[in-house]
Amino acid sequence: MKVFLLGDAGRQADRLSGLLGQQVDVVALPREATSTDRFDAQIGPDDAIVSLRFSRGGAPAPRFALLHVPGAGLDGIDFASLDADTAVCNVFEHEGPIAEYVLWAMLRHALRPERMAFTAESWSDVYRARPPHGELAGRCVGIFGFGRIGRAIAVRARALGMRVATLDRSLGEAADLVDLRVPRDDLPALLRASDYLVLCAPLNDTTRSCLGATELAAMKRDAVLINVSRAELVEEGALYRALADGTIGGAVLDVWYGYPSGTDDRVAPATQPFLELSNVVATAHSSAWTHALPERRYRVIADNLLRLRAGTPLVNEVRPARATTHGAPS
Repeated sequence: MKVFLLGDAGRQADRLSGLLGQQVDVVALPREATSTDRFDAQIGPDDAIVSLRFSRGGAPAPRFALLHVPGAGLDGIDFASLDADTAVCNVFEHEGPIAEYVLWAMLRHALRPERMAFTAESWSDVYRARPPHGELAGRCVGIFGFGRIGRAIAVRARALGMRVATLDRSLGEAADLVDLRVPRDDLPALLRASDYLVLCAPLNDTTRSCLGATELAAMKRDAVLINVSRAELVEEGALYRALADGTIGGAVLDVWYGYPSGTDDRVAPATQPFLELSNVVATAHSSAWTHALPERRYRVIADNLLRLRAGTPLVNEVRPARATTHGAPS
């Protein structure tokens, strides 16, 4: 059994090798391996792939035992190209860092620390003219997508005295975290209630472009949109116009409409010039990317790989293999 780490996952080859010891060979392949068949001949039916993205453009992929996504999102995986005997798993461990990022984004917007800064020369004038800043207590954070990330945000927001609103879907034990439960199909009501709107729902056919010009116009004029999910939840042109025209107060964007797919290609993050807008804070899909995250995630991945090798049940399995045990007929 070999484990192939494709693209960015290849940076974790030494870490994964250390976690697996000498039991499994770990091979790093370039980013192109996520979308071309140039390296497929190296991959055998008992092997595993670790990659955030995998597509063969509709063509069938070679048979291998496990595709392990080193994150939660599955929108980069072309399931139709995978062999029926290939299991698919994902991993989480990112909800805490993303929740901290969201709290930072809201605090940054409310406090405006740059307005409080001063130099030795400007101290007296800045002190005399110091402007008041906002606060988060009493403000409403609307959370679109109340899974692991949404709930982690809610816990931290409530600790700062914020009100939490979300769509009234399957809240279960998390219902106590919500102050305003909006009817499940009434997204405009959630938008109208939110001083800060956080997007952390998965990208799928239901959520793609769910926020367009009409929805953005329903938000408060001073509301801030924070997207830590996928850019495509919001129509790009509509978002740019809403920010440029002042329809909404601002946006903190950590996810984008364009990403590099090869080792050396250069792509724009969006077709619209968001980076030129003064009411946009832009980060490079970094909200979850802490020093500690890879260690947590790759411990889960290593455990799953050892489970695969031993023929025991996998964890976080989002699509089981056709065979009831790996390598055995069903």
